[in-house]
Amino acid sequence: MSVAPVENMASLNTDLFYDILRRLDGPTLASAACACAAFCSISKEERLWEDVCSSMWPSTNREDVKSLILSIGGFRKFYADCFPLIVNKEVSEYQWNDYLEYPEEWTEAEYYGDMDEFESISPSDFVSLVDIRYKDKIICSKVLWGIPNANGFNGWFYNCPFRIDLLTYADRDDDNDGEVFLSVADGLPPITSMETERKDGKLWRGLRDGLRLSWIVVNKKIKQAANLASWCPLGGQRHWPTDKDFVIRFGSILPARDILPCQVVECILSMKFRVIYTEGEGVQTTLKLTELSMQLEDMEGSHVNGRNSLLILKEALSCRRSKNYSEVLESCHLYSKVQNELKEEKMRNESRLDRLCILSGVAAFVSFCYYVL
Repeated sequence: MSVAPVENMASLNTDLFYDILRRLDGPTLASAACACAAFCSISKEERLWEDVCSSMWPSTNREDVKSLILSIGGFRKFYADCFPLIVNKEVSEYQWNDYLEYPEEWTEAEYYGDMDEFESISPSDFVSLVDIRYKDKIICSKVLWGIPNANGFNGWFYNCPFRIDLLTYADRDDDNDGEVFLSVADGLPPITSMETERKDGKLWRGLRDGLRLSWIVVNKKIKQAANLASWCPLGGQRHWPTDKDFVIRFGSILPARDILPCQVVECILSMKFRVIYTEGEGVQTTLKLTELSMQLEDMEGSHVNGRNSLLILKEALSCRRSKNYSEVLESCHLYSKVQNELKEEKMRNESRLDRLCILSGVAAFVSFCYYVL
């Protein structure tokens, strides 16, 4: 069988090009667009990027989410905004001496920031698209429209610590009533007892190495989106708060310039699993997802209130991003390093102050005894 030689790319059928490109993932499709003019032209087709987004983020399959993405610029723009992860290395600029303390008394303007800017932000403008994978298999997709409890209740949301509990408020799946389970059938390592797990940590390593999280925040008004997750876990805790609980932590470092004195904050995305069954007669090792939450913390570990959190989330949608995952990890580790240094310096200062107080007390006591005697 002889094959006719292809003299140039233009001699091939456009439908063949499309059939080739639709089988590619996002990074490969973006690279192929740079190969030739034909690929570049076809790669602008929205349907291709819709398939890419649907494969990577199943939460975008919903019709209401598709309409949302089209309204903010289309699937191609959405992928370009959300595939790179947030990187913020400005944290290295702030040392203890430069770190501004919160004033003891705030004026209304200082506490609430730019009121005109804040009035342009509404909690209902934000949409969360969340997807969880375990060993490349999707186990959970949730969509949250707006921010729960942000309206009403005399505005308590704006002055209280910001927190989103996704499993409580997100749209639930009709087929499983919103509950998410992981079992040996999903690739989870089997354990015979919690005592064995405490010794070898096999289940913990399986969770840490296999879980992937994407938490995309979309602002409908300014038509911007960003992925606030770190994709891979940044850390976690075994057997906390109970023996059967595992907490996995994801997140990113967000800019807070001109919003908070610390200039940067950490977006903490926590995922908690609880062991429901261990290996036994007729049952497999099974875990249940019991918590999936977002909160923002400043350098001192204090929770950011709702009002400032909305401003920070808005700024995060336009900050720098990178496709280099090692650069993303470096940004998170740099924040942790500086945060630990600040805590250590604060403890040393408090220790010096304590010793000074003790010496002052001893000196006062000796002086009192001297004058009495």
